[in-house]
Amino acid sequence: MASWDQTESPHFSARHDEVDAEDAERVLEQLEDVREDLVGLFPSVPDVVNVVLHDSRGQLYTAQPALLGVVSLTAPSARRYVVGWPTAGGLHVLAPRHARSRASNVPGSREMALRAPAALYAQIVVAHNNPVLPPPFRPAAVRQMLRWAWLWAGAGQYLGGQTPYARPAITRRLREGGEPAFPPSPRDAMLLGGTVLDLLATEHGPEAVADLLCTLPPGSPASALQRAFGASLVHVGGMWRAHLAHLAARQ
Repeated sequence: MASWDQTESPHFSARHDEVDAEDAERVLEQLEDVREDLVGLFPSVPDVVNVVLHDSRGQLYTAQPALLGVVSLTAPSARRYVVGWPTAGGLHVLAPRHARSRASNVPGSREMALRAPAALYAQIVVAHNNPVLPPPFRPAAVRQMLRWAWLWAGAGQYLGGQTPYARPAITRRLREGGEPAFPPSPRDAMLLGGTVLDLLATEHGPEAVADLLCTLPPGSPASALQRAFGASLVHVGGMWRAHLAHLAARQ
């Protein structure tokens, strides 16, 4: 990064290259909007969150080396959208100009990439209310993140507003990757996790999503889904596959 600039809003502070000043303002506006939505859903949110907009993927991976592993574990249809990482101190993400260049030409791809900061912030808010999930990435929290990958990744996608734009990538995943498991596997979590929470919100309201994220009930993810939906896992899985097909058909 040639030179650091600082852009601030009431609840966020962004460090970025001077060429990204206008994009930084838009990112902070996006984050303030998402924060306002989440204040109404969660008991509390962080007072101030720091944002770093990175000038290249190499710079991002140097700052957050764990992200390389996440990319390698993610299904190919979703890898272009893994452009950042949340930490206890804030969020690190590719500058929007680079996120835009990684997006495909299909409708929704660019919008999904540009909402990565909102998705990462949503994961920080969830961890703020549920210390069982990361960040910070302590060993116990990482184990829970892997066990509940669809919930952790889906929280960012759903609460960050990415899910409506994921339809083309979902279509590709259904066409090329075979039938996905339910709940989604860690490999599919970054793309399909948000659709589970989107379905829960459709059936029981956004408050049901927040309750699930804040409590992380004991037992298996499968039993948690049965309790959240009030139905058997087979029934919920059928509803979810129909929901996926509906999302893919609407693109």
